[in-house]
Amino acid sequence: MKKQLLCLLGATLFFAACKKDDSPAPVDDTYVPDNSFKIVAYMPSYRDPATVADQKYKMITHLFYAFLNPTTNADGSLQPLAQQGRFATVKAKAKANKVKFGISIGPGTGVTEDTYLTIAKSATARGNFVKNIVAFAKNNDLDGVDMDWEYPRNSNGGSEAFHALMQELSTELHKIGKFLSAAVTPAVYQSTNRDAILQSTYQYIDFLNIMQYDGANYDSAEPLNHASYKMSVASLDYWLGNRGLPKVKAVVGMPLYGKSAGGSSIGYRDIEASGANVNLNVATVSGVQYGYNGIATIQQKTQLAKDRANGIMFWEFSHDSNNDNSLIKAANDKLGRAY
Repeated sequence: MKKQLLCLLGATLFFAACKKDDSPAPVDDTYVPDNSFKIVAYMPSYRDPATVADQKYKMITHLFYAFLNPTTNADGSLQPLAQQGRFATVKAKAKANKVKFGISIGPGTGVTEDTYLTIAKSATARGNFVKNIVAFAKNNDLDGVDMDWEYPRNSNGGSEAFHALMQELSTELHKIGKFLSAAVTPAVYQSTNRDAILQSTYQYIDFLNIMQYDGANYDSAEPLNHASYKMSVASLDYWLGNRGLPKVKAVVGMPLYGKSAGGSSIGYRDIEASGANVNLNVATVSGVQYGYNGIATIQQKTQLAKDRANGIMFWEFSHDSNNDNSLIKAANDKLGRAY
């Protein structure tokens, strides 16, 4: 009898062991952030993808299609994506070149900062907004989402509302392995948006694209340069020093366009095509003088980002030239990066 019991026990343990071996290993779904150095670009829906040479995709690590907009009734629903054919084309090119591709949630016709504030302050609208964004990211096989709310303010409850939105959106995106970034103010001017993002919010955002441009007259030595090196240094000083943003989450934003004293804009590709000296920061095109970032400044800022931040960002992809004077190429060369 004892022998039979021992045989039965042995058989039971054997089958139990087999069952354990055949079971799938437990899945670790803990989100792991990508802390590598980033080269980010934005591609607006109003630009023809044909304006960007295919080889340029090898010069970036992240690309955002801009923009996907909330509806103006601020209930958390989304407007139809503009130029879906262009979206598909850009996405395919990004994926083919192993570029992380995402959508930027941002400004649009009738959409204001109050639209975002209303959504973020309402638990119902905020939850609906998060659900719709996550569904869009999942259904379109995106790598991540960028939030371009311009801007949350600390004077109207925006800081707390932005925190709640980022917390909920980050939680849901990270559950499915997708990142969350945000485009933020350079914070070099006194305003109610300068310190609106709470330090406690940083933990929910993978990286911040700091828009260090559109600051004409900031540097008295280069009054026409709307994105001077001095401005980038001051912006990092504030974000990293005063605001305690971790270096690993800081991305230095650079323009691929120039601006005149009157506020008109011109793409770098047009400045370069005019025959201007692209190592300078000022060019005259068709009788109008523009301040911009030339090759030397882009490389200087790239070194700044390498030393003090964890990435660079360009607005916007199609403004760059496709030849050897490309500013994105110049940044890659400064990094010593193969492309």
